[in-house]
Amino acid sequence: MARAPSRTSRSRPARSPWRRRLGVALKTLLALAVLAVGALVVAVYIARSQLPSFESLKSSPNGQMVRVHAADGSVLVSLGPSYGQWLSYDRIPAVMTDATVAVEDRRFRSHLGVDPIGIVRSVGVRYERGHWVQGGSTITQQLARTVFLNNQKKFGRKFREAILALALERKFSKDQILELYLNKVYYGGGAYGIDAASRKFFGHGASQLSLTEAAVIAGLVKAPSNYSPTADAEAAVGRAGVVIQQMVRNGFITSSQAAAADPNDVRLAPAPRQNSVRYFTDWALPQLELLIDETERPLEVWTTLDPAMQRAADEAVRANAPAGTQGALVALDRDGSVRAMVGGTDYVTSNYNRATKAQRQPGSAFKLFVYLSALEAGRTPEDREIDEPVTIDGWSPRNDSRRFSGEVTLRTAFAFSLNTIAAKLGYAVGFQTVADMARRFGITTAVNTHPSMVLGTSEVRVIDMTRAFASVGNKGVAVTPFGITRVTAEGEEIYRHEVDRSHVLVAPNVAAQMIDLLQTTVNTGTGRAAQIGRPVAGKTGTTTSSKDGWFLGFSSGLTTGVWMGRDDAKPVGGLHGGTAPARAFAQFMRQAVANRPIEQFDTQVTLPEAQLEPDAESYYGAPDNSSFVGDDGLPIDPGAAADPQAPVFGPERPVVQPVPRARDDDAGQDDGADPRDAPSQAPAQRLDQDWLDRVTGRPQRDQARDQGRDRAAPRGQPPRAPSGDTSGDRPYQ
Repeated sequence: MARAPSRTSRSRPARSPWRRRLGVALKTLLALAVLAVGALVVAVYIARSQLPSFESLKSSPNGQMVRVHAADGSVLVSLGPSYGQWLSYDRIPAVMTDATVAVEDRRFRSHLGVDPIGIVRSVGVRYERGHWVQGGSTITQQLARTVFLNNQKKFGRKFREAILALALERKFSKDQILELYLNKVYYGGGAYGIDAASRKFFGHGASQLSLTEAAVIAGLVKAPSNYSPTADAEAAVGRAGVVIQQMVRNGFITSSQAAAADPNDVRLAPAPRQNSVRYFTDWALPQLELLIDETERPLEVWTTLDPAMQRAADEAVRANAPAGTQGALVALDRDGSVRAMVGGTDYVTSNYNRATKAQRQPGSAFKLFVYLSALEAGRTPEDREIDEPVTIDGWSPRNDSRRFSGEVTLRTAFAFSLNTIAAKLGYAVGFQTVADMARRFGITTAVNTHPSMVLGTSEVRVIDMTRAFASVGNKGVAVTPFGITRVTAEGEEIYRHEVDRSHVLVAPNVAAQMIDLLQTTVNTGTGRAAQIGRPVAGKTGTTTSSKDGWFLGFSSGLTTGVWMGRDDAKPVGGLHGGTAPARAFAQFMRQAVANRPIEQFDTQVTLPEAQLEPDAESYYGAPDNSSFVGDDGLPIDPGAAADPQAPVFGPERPVVQPVPRARDDDAGQDDGADPRDAPSQAPAQRLDQDWLDRVTGRPQRDQARDQGRDRAAPRGQPPRAPSGDTSGDRPYQ
């Protein structure tokens, strides 16, 4: 007999399938939530265990800062991330912490590192606006991103950021997190931390921040590039007003305090000059890679630059450079320290450093090496040469005055930049010897050995030419330019420059004679515009068609080189070494040496034997280094026959290779040769005054000198041209 179902089983209603599924889903979600929370807890505590200590986080800047100081200790420029003084929490002004919490994370003191309410609010704004306006990140999350992550807007990064924020909250107190945040967050302009930002924008440390200044800094975190006072002062002030209102709304300040705090009254510190100073720092700082191997600790770099001299140099170049031209200036002290460097008229529009990189022809300024070679070979400033037409290997130099002066001393020839005399001297000592002298004195560019090289056809750099003149002014001892004196890292000195004064380039008497010639150029020759009321020695230089103008000289231990011209090397009307460059030199040097004692040179200036009219470097505008031109100033064919009346050197008329004329005290010295070894050989010819007299058909030296006294022009007037030169019957133009 079948058994009837019990009452209990008949009364239990059957469960619907959807309710069973819902229950399973809830249980699953609960299990997953428990697992997620467990995983989160594990992840947080793993992250916490791997976090650095508080002290480690304090001492780990995000990059290397380099702060460059001038010779007087003032800061020229800060490069890389800038970190100010670390301020502990109790030293941070309350207005700074209040302003930061009010505008960045008003529930900072209550959340666990992540603010769910802030996230919901951020999502709501995103839905209303159609794009992300605020991220809902807490101060702790921002700290985690600053120290450990990046700013990529990806979910994976946000998840890691949340884990790290929770870990930070578990390891550090709220005050410690705020201390780390305020000392590490980026505030724009390269400034990390409130102290660096305060010094950059207001000129003082963060411990002295006022309410309005704190509001300005707190408002920068949202968008440092947009609200930076140096980029947009109006936007920074407007953002500060928002911060102050947030402080009122969150009870940090009263309405009356807010009314008294006007962001428009904030006085911003003037931005450091980034103009000509950057030419110097761009040149000096790359040298750090060769001097030190520190790549992590912040560096303090102490340099040789004199701010007052730098301002004077900048003004001198700008005031004197002809319209449409560029200018460069380098000033070296007697030990090689660079006191001023200008690489162009405006760094902002052109950061190309013409003082250290540009290669331009120096014109007659290159004669420094020609005369140094001749003086070292035994010539003296009182020696005499004949200024007359001359051809060397098909090249016929001309004087810029288009005249020839006859017999003159080397002093006169140098003072008035007579090209024919320079050509003769270069041939006498050898063009290779002149090139070697230039390299000896620091010319690092290629130097050709063509005859025209004596007039400056090889390209040089301003800093190299200035170095050469400085070495002459240093009595023949090498001067090596340098810009960095010492480097410190966190108070530890890791480099100090040592000046080498042991490298002698020429004998002191050779340097003294060269200084004698250079003085004459400034006192009576082409460099008269460079006079500054105290002893000055220097030389002008002008290239073909006035493409380049130079003046280089020294006084009171300071050597300055000035160049002017166009970057495209086009002619500049009226540009000569004795005009704009010499005037810029004088304007700069008057200020640069004003507080230095007047120094007399070892040799007193000796005036030329007659006042010749200066060459075109001062007045005419014709080239002083033209090659292959005839006596009439017209171009000639290098292969054409030379003027039969002019002395010819080179393969066109074979001559015995000349040797430098010996000094008077060398006369009669035994050179070790026995004259009986070659009784039939004619004596070797020497390129001295007697030889030139014989070639040109002029009277012998002593006879010509006696006759010259009879027909000498009154002092201050040019002498007559030598006989046979009909142009000597009329005065120079």
